Amino acid sequence: MNLLEQQLHYPFGDTLPDTGKTMEIAPGVLWIRMGLPFALNHINLWLLEDEIETERGHVHGWTVVDCGIASDATRDAWEILFGDLHSHMRGLPIVRVIATHCHPDHIGLADWLCSRWNVQLWMTAGEYAFARMMSASLPGADGTAMFPHFRRHGLVDTVMQEQIQERKSHYTRLVPTVPTAYRRLQEGRDLVIGQKQWQVITGFGHSPEHASLYCAGLNLLISGDMLLPRISTNVSVFAIEPEANPVQQYLDSLLKYLPLPEDVLILPSHGKPFKGLHTRVQQLQDHHAERLAEVQTACTTPQSAMDIVPIMFRRPLDSHQLTFAIGEALAHLHKLWYDGKLSRNMGTDGVMRFTTR
Repeated sequence: MNLLEQQLHYPFGDTLPDTGKTMEIAPGVLWIRMGLPFALNHINLWLLEDEIETERGHVHGWTVVDCGIASDATRDAWEILFGDLHSHMRGLPIVRVIATHCHPDHIGLADWLCSRWNVQLWMTAGEYAFARMMSASLPGADGTAMFPHFRRHGLVDTVMQEQIQERKSHYTRLVPTVPTAYRRLQEGRDLVIGQKQWQVITGFGHSPEHASLYCAGLNLLISGDMLLPRISTNVSVFAIEPEANPVQQYLDSLLKYLPLPEDVLILPSHGKPFKGLHTRVQQLQDHHAERLAEVQTACTTPQSAMDIVPIMFRRPLDSHQLTFAIGEALAHLHKLWYDGKLSRNMGTDGVMRFTTR
């Protein structure tokens, strides 16, 4: 455990739920852990005991928060739970599906879960719209848009270009379908789950309109990807919004969590449940301040986003990791550019470079 982690508290220690099993972490709150085929090898999903009114009448069951990617392994893990509802889910069905945001590990199986249990998907409008766009591979939101975007920001290595090109169907493979209708989550409109009030807190920078859920009655925060205990949340500039300033959006969003109690139990999408909210927010603020200072120093000579990648990420990166690394390097360059600390110019080689003013 590194120094930053030692400043946080993990109430459950190293105890984790096995694949295909649940672990109760609060009254009416179950933890599920699903595998992922990436360097980030798991996602945490949550079941909240619920009672809702439907067209079929009053139903007692579980609200699912996030779904896992669309893969046979993830479906099989869900089917283990569903195959013995009494052992894993107290004999209760799924009554609602919530997706915190549009990334594949969070919404990949939403359509399958909604269809299997005949329930509705709940998301913010921004996340739902992006999920529909990317799953449908609309121009600008499809994988092919990555290549000219990254080329413009310094990805000129032909081998890596080919590997990036091979990822053009990455999203549609992991999110083949999205429900054609949804119910809107919206900040300022609390959600009632299991007769308890849950506050919707929207966040920006990581995704279009990420929804975290806070329950004062349980002193729980389902943080999604906005607050993670071990790693910093990815904030990237992507092709569909090439002038974005996601670092600023993310830092602004972190301030929304400060009114919550320091001892709130945070349920992150990756890593273990932890306490130490204000401590973690400060750690993340410090992290980005340090990265911004490094990037600004590097830009005493003209630098592309690709030039910045090895400064920010001091380890070998595969093509999956590199796409996020370039996006994040560019995000930090954009923050400094918007703050007036850098200028930018397009070179004769078609690569954008940034320089300290």
